[in-house]
Amino acid sequence: MRSIISAQTGNCPEDCAFCSQSAYYDTEVNAHPLMAAERILKAAQQAERFGAMDFCIVISAKGPTPRIFKKVLEAVDLLRVNTNLKIGCSLGSLTEEQAFTLKEHGVWRYNHNIEACRSYFPKVCTTHTYDDRVRTAKLVKKVGMNLCSGGILGMGESVRQRIELAFEIRELEPSWVPINFLNPRPGTPFGDLPMVSPFEAIKTISIFRLVLPDKILMTAGGREVTLRDLQAMGLLAGANAMILGNYLTTTGRPPEEDLRMLDDLQMPVRRDV
Repeated sequence: MRSIISAQTGNCPEDCAFCSQSAYYDTEVNAHPLMAAERILKAAQQAERFGAMDFCIVISAKGPTPRIFKKVLEAVDLLRVNTNLKIGCSLGSLTEEQAFTLKEHGVWRYNHNIEACRSYFPKVCTTHTYDDRVRTAKLVKKVGMNLCSGGILGMGESVRQRIELAFEIRELEPSWVPINFLNPRPGTPFGDLPMVSPFEAIKTISIFRLVLPDKILMTAGGREVTLRDLQAMGLLAGANAMILGNYLTTTGRPPEEDLRMLDDLQMPVRRDV
């Protein structure tokens, strides 16, 4: 299981149509600058107590500025000393130097979703391209970090385009694939879209498992409001990991409920992935 923290929220210069953190849209997100390293550590220690084996530091940005990057490294170093968690980051686009530096500081996994398939991406974002995202994903692998890359379902794409996304993700060869479901955010261009139905979500997870048989599929953002009472079926359909706790600007299920579900399914929490 994995836990994430929105260490820097809001005022993002990108115009991703699903995101309430974009500075382009009038949303009710509570923006805040980068958290102090000690506060990030406290959240990580709590996640570890609930059974997370991995903790990801996320910021809202096109890419980290030198000042922000330095502070993120300070937090990474603090977590390495004071927890047994494996540390991931999601900081947007990276330079090659930044990617190598993260690797040197012990960041083992970098999350960089491609969000949507190439044919649908222009309807999702115009401030960067699909190829920009692929470039960073490939850079992550080049420097020796593990790549976590998936997408968001329910943004108005067709079923065919969801399948395209699965095959395009396969070409990137990530180790982890988060499957997010759009939880429409008021004030964003996608704020009025209908959510994916629970059974449609289950079928899509199954398709991703067929296309990506050797990957770790994580049910992630939006799973609670999309799958609803079918949370366990999402795991039985092919997902073999999930995000624990809250997301970036939305709340998740209480960790105790997820842990009880895993116990009911007789699925032990694996800590050596």
